[in-house]
Amino acid sequence: MRGAPGAQRLERTNFRGHTVSLAGGPALAVAASATAALGAASAPAAAAALCAGLGAGGVGFYDDVVGSRPEQKSAKGFRGHLGALREGRITSGLVKIAGMGAAGLLASALLDSDGRGGAGSAGGASGRRQRPGRDGRGGSGATLVGRGGAGAGSAVAGRRGGSVAGSGTRGRRRPGSAAGRVGDVLLGAGVIAGTANLVNLLDLRPGRALKAGLIIGAPLLPGAAGGLVAGPAGAAGALLREDLGEQIMLGDAGANALGALLGVALAARTGPVGRAALLAGIAGLTAASEKVSFTKVIEATPGLRELDALGRRSG
Repeated sequence: MRGAPGAQRLERTNFRGHTVSLAGGPALAVAASATAALGAASAPAAAAALCAGLGAGGVGFYDDVVGSRPEQKSAKGFRGHLGALREGRITSGLVKIAGMGAAGLLASALLDSDGRGGAGSAGGASGRRQRPGRDGRGGSGATLVGRGGAGAGSAVAGRRGGSVAGSGTRGRRRPGSAAGRVGDVLLGAGVIAGTANLVNLLDLRPGRALKAGLIIGAPLLPGAAGGLVAGPAGAAGALLREDLGEQIMLGDAGANALGALLGVALAARTGPVGRAALLAGIAGLTAASEKVSFTKVIEATPGLRELDALGRRSG
């Protein structure tokens, strides 16, 4: 993209005064979204990844381009965008917030429509019979539910309920009230959009957002949602050298897309309680960012300071 016509319009000046390109952002958004969809365990989970990654990346790219205009620069942070709205002005940042919220909501609804939540194909399902083995008696690994039987290596719940061990969803996706499902979808949307925004808040120094994405994604790789994370993590790692070398900048397009995809993986592997806990933490950090500089906190904290500077140019 850096050699494409009009690429000069994507050039920006970073915190050190060096000219960098925003081209890495759209490239990361597309690559991470596509690989997450390919790694998803089901069609709804793949659609959720594409919706969240491309949706957040798209509105982020809009903010990268339009937000650089002089009339847009006065509104900073969530408060600034809301203040502009009260004055009757719609900022590019406000468009991005609304767009990420909509993308997160649709992605969460797609995850909810998937019986496995996109978290993987391991395990069985409660309350239904799986296909028996070729010998007609439920060959190796088959699961018979409802008669108290269990296939090899399986733990099965009978007709009275219970959960299937190793399902990869940790007890979620049980039938519930419509209000409960709506609440679960809203919590998932908050996690997806909130993680997208949080990763973007860290994109103030070369490599910081990508490192944060890799740190968040690493514990998810061995789990049931690992297929949703592996591709985005690989794409992030591939761009890390250029980001640290101050050749590219993720911008809102790249950081929002990476965060949204991590949010999809987090939402896919958690139930209402887990999502509520994640959302509370994300909301707390986002609120803190309005009053506290993350950069100052990182630079004043041993360990974080060295990790943040690792691989970055010294001057």
